[in-house]
Order: sequence, then structure tokens, then C-alpha cells
Amino acid sequence: MEATTIVSDPSLAPVLQISGEARDQARRLVDYISSTDHADLSSPDVQSQITQQTKILNTNLSQLRGLHRAAHFGARETKSETAEARQEVDRLHLQLQNLYYEQRHLRGEISACESYEHSYQKLPLIPVEEFLILHPEHADSDENAIMVARIEHERAERETLEQQRQELLKRKLKLVAENKKRKEDLASLDKDLEKFIDAAKPIQKIFEKVV
Repeated sequence: MEATTIVSDPSLAPVLQISGEARDQARRLVDYISSTDHADLSSPDVQSQITQQTKILNTNLSQLRGLHRAAHFGARETKSETAEARQEVDRLHLQLQNLYYEQRHLRGEISACESYEHSYQKLPLIPVEEFLILHPEHADSDENAIMVARIEHERAERETLEQQRQELLKRKLKLVAENKKRKEDLASLDKDLEKFIDAAKPIQKIFEKVV
């Protein structure tokens, strides 16, 4: 399998190219030395050719080392960026989980509120039809507004009844006080009458003797 089928990053294409050139150059140098007789290796022309081929190979290797170093730094930078991106993804995932928990909590609270039997539901409110007859200005109001208006109507009615009760209570207390005063007056009158009768007894005896 060729390296180009494994490495797909475009930034590594020069590395593959220089690596291939260095490999081919090394093979040419090895083939040249292998094809040259041992006795001819010390000749100036052969040595010059070997030196030239070696310089080309060293140039390729130098370029390859530079590209390798750059690729290494690039991989390190990419790894750092990947770690930062992963941290950001983890942070966003945690926020999303918190939002899910909060959403579930709020839905539970909403469900509890919807199923809660509030005391206003047990109030003996005036029927809607009768209320709208008394207050036609609420005919176009929504259900919540009508409920609030009915509760307000009930409050006003109870305040009026409470005022009437207080007034009746005051009248009752006044009548009780008046009755008490009259009883006291009658009791005092009875005592005065008894005293009068007692005082009149001697006179009555005198009349009886005369008669």
C-alpha cells in the first residue's frame, strides 16, 4: 500500500515527495556504487560522481529533516488545538446537560403548578354567565382575566357584606345597651314603686280605719 493512500493531509504531501526523492536518490547512489568496479572506486571521476550524488542525497535528507521538524511542530500545535477544542466541547456538553436538567426541573415545576389545587378554585364564585351579565365589559376577556375579575368581584361582595355585618353588629350592641338601660330603669322604677307602696301603707291603714 502506497503512503499516499494512507496519508491524506495535504500539508504532508511535500514530506512524501521529498521522502520519495531521497529514497530514489539513495537507490541511485547505491546502484551506481554497486555497478562500479571496486578498482575504479578510487578514480577521481567516480569519486566526483559519488560526491555529487551524496550531496544531492544529503540535500534531500536535510529538506526531509526540516519538513519532519515542521510536521512535528504542526502535529504538536494541532494536538494542542484539539485538546482546547475538546475542552470547549466538554464545556458546551456540560452546559447542555445543565440546560436539560433545568428544563426537566422547570417542566416538573410547571406540571406541579398545573396540578396544584389552589384555594381560589374552592371559592363559591358567581357563575361565569351571571358574572358576564353583571359585567358585560369582560365579555371579550380571556379565561384568566375573567377568573381574576370574578375573584375581585367576590372580594368586593365580601367586603360589602362585612361592612353590613359590622354595621348590624354595631346596631345590635346599641340595642343591647339600650335594652340593658331600660331594664335598669325598670328595675329602678320597681324599687321606687316598692318604696312608694311601703310609704303609702300607713296612709292606707288610716283610710281603712276611717272606713
